[in-house]
Amino acid sequence: MSIRIAVIGVGSMGKHHVRTLHEIDDVDLVGIADTNDETVQIIAKRYGVPAYTDYRRLLEETHPDAVSIVVPTLAHHRVAMDVMKYGCHLLIEKPIAPSVQEAQEIIEEARRRKLILMIGHIERFNPAIQELRKLLRENRAGKIFNIEAFRQGPFPPRHKDSGVIIDLAVHDIDIIRYLTDDEVERVFAEINRFSDASDDLLSSVLRLKGGIVASLNIDWITPTKIREIRVHCERGLYMVNYITQDLIFFENASAPSTTWDTLGILRGVSEGKMIRNAITKTEPLRREIEIFLDAIHGRCEVPVTGHDSLTALIIAQKIQLSGKEHRVVTMT
Repeated sequence: MSIRIAVIGVGSMGKHHVRTLHEIDDVDLVGIADTNDETVQIIAKRYGVPAYTDYRRLLEETHPDAVSIVVPTLAHHRVAMDVMKYGCHLLIEKPIAPSVQEAQEIIEEARRRKLILMIGHIERFNPAIQELRKLLRENRAGKIFNIEAFRQGPFPPRHKDSGVIIDLAVHDIDIIRYLTDDEVERVFAEINRFSDASDDLLSSVLRLKGGIVASLNIDWITPTKIREIRVHCERGLYMVNYITQDLIFFENASAPSTTWDTLGILRGVSEGKMIRNAITKTEPLRREIEIFLDAIHGRCEVPVTGHDSLTALIIAQKIQLSGKEHRVVTMT
């Protein structure tokens, strides 16, 4: 049975939700909404769907089963709560909300109404990240020591309602939890501001409960787009390029084959083989939406829950506090 679905917000990200849903079989794209009449009319004409500037009218007239919410973060709570009044399942772009209270209210309302709530932390659906998680869970490279995340690029042309911590760093916070199955214990951050945003540059260190140290290098002052994560392990280094979906392993030839013992540490690190893992490249957004649809059909569990996104938001806010007060902040 086809799922009737609508998209609210068809800007720089929302238009890709519309395109992807239009391409998927067994989906009935019943309408799209955006406050920008010119934009919504262009997208609607391109895909042959009804256009609305009032999302409430869209909900009343089209009766969707599910809605993809791709509006600015500050509007997530208002739109999500309205959508749930119509009994619609929700896919909300990350972060779930701008505040913990609003996030909790969305989660509770979805639970109360027994609706599917999934948050669009799209990097989880990058095939290179999924393969990396599989290899880490198989312990192919031994113990994880350190994770470095790099998310850098030029200042975005579209209007931002938040700085790099909420807009960008939540991606990497979520991925660190996803890869390690561990929780953050404490954070320290230095931030800098060059625009009207709350933060344009972030350099942060996270200590996980299991002892892993992670660092975030996030900004939108770099003249080229960088999206990478590096995982330093006992027997080598994994490196993922999110953009090219490449996963490369750099072997530590001096690492012992069993455990990282004292003798192994004294031997140090030396360059070994470089292994480029075979990755079947797919569009992460399409995979994200397909899994959301599968969850509605009852074929799978929701892989990115409201709680996952709430946790990433809480950590991001602790990082903001650390940067503001120039001190280590412990998770409570």
